[in-house]
Amino acid sequence: MAIPGLLLVDKPAGMTSHDVVAKVRKLAGTRKVGHAGTLDPMATGLLVLGFESATKLLTFVVGAEKTYLATLRLGASTITDDREGEFIEQASPAQLSSISNELITAELSKLRGVIQQVPSAVSAIKVNGERAYDRVRAGEVFELKSREVIISKLEVIGQIRREENYIDIDIIVDCSSGTYIRAIARDLGAALGVGGHLTQLRRTRIGAFDVSDALVLNGTSTQAIPIIRSVDAVKFLMPVIECNADQALAIRQGKRIIGEVDQVAALIGSGELIAVVESAGPKNLKSLVVFNDGDSNG
Repeated sequence: MAIPGLLLVDKPAGMTSHDVVAKVRKLAGTRKVGHAGTLDPMATGLLVLGFESATKLLTFVVGAEKTYLATLRLGASTITDDREGEFIEQASPAQLSSISNELITAELSKLRGVIQQVPSAVSAIKVNGERAYDRVRAGEVFELKSREVIISKLEVIGQIRREENYIDIDIIVDCSSGTYIRAIARDLGAALGVGGHLTQLRRTRIGAFDVSDALVLNGTSTQAIPIIRSVDAVKFLMPVIECNADQALAIRQGKRIIGEVDQVAALIGSGELIAVVESAGPKNLKSLVVFNDGDSNG
């Protein structure tokens, strides 16, 4: 059995998030592995995996702010809003040449901040019980509802590159959970009247976790798995409260204890993770997630 904790993986292109989980299950010798924040096969970068009881922590990873590096291509729209879909609209060289770099950056700035974004049609969002991407592949035409997302940073990196039939723009994005980078490409292309889609995507950060610290899968079965123990990993996700043995027992028995937190906090005692707790009224805490005695410290 693997040590309960989190693992940072640098997902290569061509693998699904499920492929990564399957490979790591074999490397770690356990089936209880989950992941937070799916990456498309085209995308690379940071994927956070949870082992054993630490899969309970993944819900707190999913909601963290994320950073992406991406390449947007103006000049064509695709059915998937990325390079893997068939073209559904293409601009002429004359249309592209009429768009200045200043206009591009001005339209990008309108996509920054608290905005209403319509998810990509090939997202994993369910429509009448079915995944949107399955309905698209079945030939259905439908419109998803917009949702509020926060794009706190959206900047052009380096030079905007121009060819006769397209314009490529490299960007860096800091955004809230639920933001679709493909939708940024689509919406920028629509605003400029020339269509747009995503050609490259790399996730470099999830909350306090960075891809520079991630495991690179090299295809062998002899790699060491650098799991971050639950008691250490949770410190990257939320504030920590130290508790004594009596408080630990009370929380594990479903009781409330005295304490205060702003939102959620990790309860740690005797070098192990006891629970994730939240406020239950004035100076009272109740558990959101409980870790059984001995299953969270490895």
